[in-house]
Amino acid sequence: MKRNLFPVFALLLGTLFLFLGNGLHGLLLPLRGAAEGYSDTALGFIGTSWASGFVLGCMFAPRLIMRIGHVRAFSGFIAIICMVALTTGIFVDEYAWIALRAATGFAMAGTQMIIESWLNERVDNSSRGVIFTFYTGITLFGVVGGQLVVGFGNPNTPILFMVAGIFYCIAMLPTTISNAASPRPLQAVKIDIKLLYRNSPVACIGVLLTGIANGAFGTLVAVFATRAGLPDAEVAFLVTGAILAGAIAQVPFGKISDMTDRRYVIMGLAGAAALAALSIFLFKPGAQILIGLVVIYGATANVLYPVTASHANDFARPEDYVKISSGLLFLFGIGTIIGPTLGGPIMSAYGPYALFIITASAHVLILAYALLRSRLRAPVPLADREAFMAMPDAGTPVSTREGVALRTPTRDYQDDENQGEKEEQKNVG
Repeated sequence: MKRNLFPVFALLLGTLFLFLGNGLHGLLLPLRGAAEGYSDTALGFIGTSWASGFVLGCMFAPRLIMRIGHVRAFSGFIAIICMVALTTGIFVDEYAWIALRAATGFAMAGTQMIIESWLNERVDNSSRGVIFTFYTGITLFGVVGGQLVVGFGNPNTPILFMVAGIFYCIAMLPTTISNAASPRPLQAVKIDIKLLYRNSPVACIGVLLTGIANGAFGTLVAVFATRAGLPDAEVAFLVTGAILAGAIAQVPFGKISDMTDRRYVIMGLAGAAALAALSIFLFKPGAQILIGLVVIYGATANVLYPVTASHANDFARPEDYVKISSGLLFLFGIGTIIGPTLGGPIMSAYGPYALFIITASAHVLILAYALLRSRLRAPVPLADREAFMAMPDAGTPVSTREGVALRTPTRDYQDDENQGEKEEQKNVG
């Protein structure tokens, strides 16, 4: 394990501080915005702006990375994120925040491309799964750690914004002073949504709807908790609980999906998430029950993306893995734009609990469509499937010149020449 981690230790250390800053800054903005009296619509557009910037970063950031190299691009992107964090603490204005968050989303797309391409090149097949699982844990616990910092300060002052900036500055140091070799330039792959739908309609529709639900929830859950009357410490605990529950649930649900038709697991997860969301909306429970229901929601909703992505890869030919994965991330990004855009106005019109009507509706549609498709198409035989791999909520982007690709790091597909013949025999209905 130590031998495998040593070549990427500096990168992973920088990643930890990057996501500490992300967790802190991402929770600070809705808390401070709610305290300033910003409307739910404006706070929703802050999330929409980030998602829009991320999608644009997936398309255009690779050109910059290819031009100046991974190390300088990594430091440059984090510098942009740091400047935005500090600026949002100085200029407390909803319109400025909306514009600035687009820059953060763009730069975050660039940093994730660099991290993932670097990891993929520095590890071999025997250690790839271990390293990527370790990486996933770093991102999730970094976000959680950053959110918990909110409980030690006052969001209504610039101090916590400065702390976020310090985290980002530290994130630049390990790779800057490391003597590890940089990875090779990124490669170009086009996004092909038609191919994705032909390959797996459930994955195509499911990832889009998951993006809508997760985008609305991730952007507005802190606003909801504040409007529901929870103090800042409990807001941080609620948001953190949802993320931790999703991280813990990855492995057990992933193993279950490896043993049965993944569409049944998708239906179960979507149904449980919808039930938890509807319970919150209908009963408006007290703080303890509310946090418990949000934890259940996080444990189910946050596993939908990796299970759905695994389902898509089950049907894909080896030469199409990168295209399939790039389409998944792109659709998820579009969903995360739609979710907050709908969520803000609906919460403003019908109250904070209306957030969970949006998420419940998306999950009910996932359940219904997966049920329909399970009656029209036979599952992939267990022997021909790709093993489940836990991944961060939005996937693991490795960008390309014309698009962004999700790498499934379980094995090297280029070495598997016989799998293509098996895949061609599967149903494409």
